[in-house]
Amino acid sequence: MPAEYRQYVFRPPIGAADILLIRHGESEAAQPGRPFPMQDGHGDPALHENGQRQAAAVAARLANEPLAALYVTTLKRTHQTAAPLAKRLGLVPQIERDLREICLGEWDGGLYRIKVAANDPAFLRAVEHEEWGEIPGAETTAELHRRVGAALIDMAARHPDQRIAAVVHGGVIGAAMSIATGARPFAFNGAANGSISRLVITGSRMIACGFNDCSHLT
Repeated sequence: MPAEYRQYVFRPPIGAADILLIRHGESEAAQPGRPFPMQDGHGDPALHENGQRQAAAVAARLANEPLAALYVTTLKRTHQTAAPLAKRLGLVPQIERDLREICLGEWDGGLYRIKVAANDPAFLRAVEHEEWGEIPGAETTAELHRRVGAALIDMAARHPDQRIAAVVHGGVIGAAMSIATGARPFAFNGAANGSISRLVITGSRMIACGFNDCSHLT
C-alpha cells in the first residue's frame, strides 16, 4: 500500500492547559434607583431564573468532561453558574480573583446597563476607541488585559496536561480571546451568557480553539 498522509488533527502541546471559559448565566435585571449589591467594587447581582436554566444546560453539556479543576471569580453569578456542574463532577470550585469582570467605576452596580440602553456618549466613545477607560472611573482596556492575561498564564501553569474550566465574565472572555489572537481589543466582546469558549495555554503562548459555543442552549 502507498504511504498515506492524513490531515492534521490539533492536539494541545505537551504541558499545555486546556481551558474552557464559561460565561456565567444571565444575571438579574438592573433597575433605576435600585443598584446591585457590591463586592470588592463590582456589582454583584444573583442569577436571573433564565441564568439558572443556562447553568443547568452548561452542567448537562459538560457532565462527562474529565475536568481537573473548576474555577470561579469573587462574584456571586459565577458561583451560582458553576454550582450544577460542580455537583455533577464532584468538584469544589476555586476562586481566581483576577478573572473578575471589568471594573466599571462610577457605572458599576447596574448603572452601566442603563447608560448603554441610553447610548450615553461615554459608552459610544468606549466602543469607538475600544477603551473601557472612557467610562468614568473604569479600569482601562490595558489594565484589564494585563490582569486577565497574567491570571490565565498563572492558572495554566498549575494544570499542565489537564483540562479545566473557569466560569467568568463577558469582558474577561473578550479580553482573553483578543490576547490569544492578537485581534482588536473589543473584537470578541459579546459572548453569550452560558456560552463556552476554549483556550490552550502553554507558558505564555495562548491558542484560541473556540469561541461562544451555544449549542447546548435553547
